[in-house]
Amino acid sequence: QKVKCIHLKAGELSNVQPILMQNAFDAVITDDARYQRALLQVEVTPILVKCEICHEITEEKQYRFVCSCGRPTKNIIQGDELLITQVEFFD
Repeated sequence: QKVKCIHLKAGELSNVQPILMQNAFDAVITDDARYQRALLQVEVTPILVKCEICHEITEEKQYRFVCSCGRPTKNIIQGDELLITQVEFFD
């Protein structure tokens, strides 16, 4: 009953759709009176890759996994996570 808000961080590669996560969360709080005042905040993080050659970090938008220098890379440093980053409580 003291949970105010749950903050999630979901990467684009995590296959988590924020609207579907919200719908599932709403179903849980409807069935459990302890969490009816709780909110869910989902932050979607972009895919970031780091080139092994030039060490530049590039945001990947087309799922090509190519550095801005033109070299392919498999070094994903962000975008595949699904984390609970914060839980807020009522005083």
